[in-house]
Order: sequence, then C-alpha cells, then structure tokens
Amino acid sequence: MQFTDFSLDQRLLQTLKHMGIDTPTEIQEQAIPIALAGKDLMASSKTGSGKTLAFLLPAMQRMISCKALSKRDPRAVILLPTRELATQVYSQLRLLVANTQFKATKILGGENFNDQAKALARDPHFVVATPGRLADHLKQHHLHLNGLELLIFDEADRMLDLGFAEQLKQINGAADHKRRQTLMFSATLDHGDVDEIAAELLKTPEHVAIGAGNLEHKDITQRIFLCDHLDHKEALLSRILKDEQQKQIIIFTATRQDTDRLAKKLADDGFKTASLSGELKQNARNQIMDEFSRGLQQILVTTDVASRGLDLLNVSLVINFDMPKFAEEYVHRIGRTGRAGAKGDAVSLVGPKDWVNFTQVQTFLNKQFAFSELEGLKGKFTGLKPKAKNNKKAKPAAAKKKAATAKKKSAAKATANRDRRFATGVDVGDAPMLRKPKAKLQDTPED
Repeated sequence: MQFTDFSLDQRLLQTLKHMGIDTPTEIQEQAIPIALAGKDLMASSKTGSGKTLAFLLPAMQRMISCKALSKRDPRAVILLPTRELATQVYSQLRLLVANTQFKATKILGGENFNDQAKALARDPHFVVATPGRLADHLKQHHLHLNGLELLIFDEADRMLDLGFAEQLKQINGAADHKRRQTLMFSATLDHGDVDEIAAELLKTPEHVAIGAGNLEHKDITQRIFLCDHLDHKEALLSRILKDEQQKQIIIFTATRQDTDRLAKKLADDGFKTASLSGELKQNARNQIMDEFSRGLQQILVTTDVASRGLDLLNVSLVINFDMPKFAEEYVHRIGRTGRAGAKGDAVSLVGPKDWVNFTQVQTFLNKQFAFSELEGLKGKFTGLKPKAKNNKKAKPAAAKKKAATAKKKSAAKATANRDRRFATGVDVGDAPMLRKPKAKLQDTPED
C-alpha cells in the first residue's frame, strides 16, 4: 500500500514526498483509514512504528476537507505526556501545515504562561500540549473547546502513569459533544487504567494492535551485567564506554540527583556529556535535546523523561544504569536505539536494589536473560532469592469462631468489673454521721 491509496490531499502527499516517506508503516496502514472515516480509535504499537503520522495525517485531511465547527475554537488538540515528545510531534506537524492556511501552537509546562495565552488568543487550528498546562489555560478561560473536532491522546498509558487522569477528564469535559472524534494511542491496550478512561472518553472505538507491548526489538542486542554496589556499576560503565566505539549514548538513571552526579563524573572523564531531567526549565531542556540531536554531545544522562517517542537516529547504545520502576518502560528506553532499521545495543547494570525491577522485566518480556561479564570486573552478586512464603496453617473456621466468642466474653467481663470497681457506690455525703457519746465522769468517794 502507498499513501496515495488513502485519497489524501495533494499538498500532504507532496510534503510526505519531500520528507522521503512513500510507504506507510503497519500502524499507519491500519489506523489511517479508520481515522479518516471519522470513527473513534484505540491503537497500540511498539515504539518507533510511526504512530505520529498515523494521527497527524488524518487530522490534517479533516482540516482540509471539512468545514470548521467553530471559527475561534481549536479544531484539533493533541495531548502528550512529556515536553520533549510534544516538541517532536509539533515539529512534524509544522512540516505538514507549512504550505496550508492552518496554524498550530505548542502549550507546554515550564514555558511563559502569558505568551501562551497570547498564542491561544490568535485562534490556532491545532494545539499540541501537555495535559497539566492545557488544563491550567482552560481554568483561566484562555481557550474554549466547544467547537473541538478532534481530540488525540498519544502515549495515553504514560500520561496516566504520570498522574494526569483528572486533567484528561477535565479536557474531555470541556469538549464533550457528539460531533467530536477521539483517537487514543498507547504502547499497550493491556493496561487497566487505559481501558477504564477509554470507556469514559471514547464512543464505540475501533481497535488496532500491532504487535504486543512486550514484543522484543529484533535489531537491538541486549546485555545484562550483575553489580555488587554503586562503585562496581561505575567501574563497569567506565570500561564499557572506554572499550566500545559508539556513535551516541543515552544513559538512564532513577533520579535527578543520580543524573547530575553521573553526568559530572563522565564529563570529568573526558566525555562530552549533557544531563536531562524533569526539574529543568523548558528552554534548558530544549537546548540540551537540540545539542544532542545535532551531535554536539556524545552522551545524554537522563531520567525517563527521554524514554518515549524521541527519534534520535544516531543513538547506538542505551545503558540502564538503574532499572526502570515499570517493566514496560524498559522497552521504551531501549527503543531509543535501533531505529529506522539500524542496529543498536542495550546494556543494563543490575545490582541488589535493581533486582526486583529486573525480574519484573523478565516476566513482562517472558524471557530469561543470560548474564554477561567483563574480565577483571566480575562481581559476587548473583541475584536475590525469592522471599519464603508464610507456611503457617490457617486456623479452621470453628476455631476462629470459638476464639472470637471467648474474646468477646472476656471483654464483657472486664467491662463489668470496671463498672463495679469504679462506676458504682454510695456517696459518702448521704451517710449519717453519729457522734460517739461522751464518757461519763466517775464520782470519787468523799473522804
């Protein structure tokens, strides 16, 4: 199948040709016809599968071919979990609207609120946003969604994991009318929270699932190293970075403090290193990602803020310095390499504190990893044994009932005793007080 088979506007086809894209991916092939038909859609596919164009192309086609419901309200809102992913989607959208009359704006947390209010006042057709900041603008009445035609959720599972459920419901409520179409994309449809919120936000949606959420990437080689402690991890990391020739490298850590500390250490070792975390201001985050994507930095040390959606073609190695808290996040992390048919490597450093998360990854992938070693750096840690189950036999029901009855009787007896000792008696003021009669003086005999 070709994009020309979708009956897209010629301007869109010309833009795709300019981008060097002529054949749709599997998710695009199945999702685009459903979206073009105006139906609600729930779709999932692995990272790097082309989900962005699967919703941007139908959105653009709708803008071109259909009359707007409102002259002032946005026609399409696209919600994403992180600023970096929103920026990337916005960049692709700008390419599609470049030779049309349509306007798009980006509304992200961490950027100037008043400037965003002015941008919304210019009545953009597309709004690409993170849920929290868009909800803030709704509260301030900087935009209205009564005329919204298309509401798109990308990486819905991640938005829910980050705690945006209430904001998603608020945005949905502001645009709750029968003529609105909703598209929801998620890494997996086997997510209880996604199913629950989809039932509230979507109307009899079609379902498309391309591959399982735990499907391994064939172009990525995965290695696991066991570590005794933090110093052992850092020694293994230094050896790997020294001995292996890589284009660009992303190292994932658990916290911002770990990110800053490790980035400083690698910079001191002579590597061109940048660190990225959610606490940075948006302009700083944009600059870091721009420099890394242009190859000005060799290593990016980051938290999970960079684990999804970012299309960085020169990343040849991903290192999990700390294992992710959620097993599905492992797939997204390593998916930052091996993109567009290229080969990639993924290394995970597993210490005692990572062991539980590592076993969850194995269960999620239904895979038992073999462990790798580096000469002179073999550790003593070989994994943790599962906790022994409590083998105490449960008391029979009759014994439980008897014990409960005895406990109840004992409590009642204690109450009765307490009442008798402290709550009953006679006020001493009511008792008559009898005087003791005076003793009579004994007469003495006269002399």
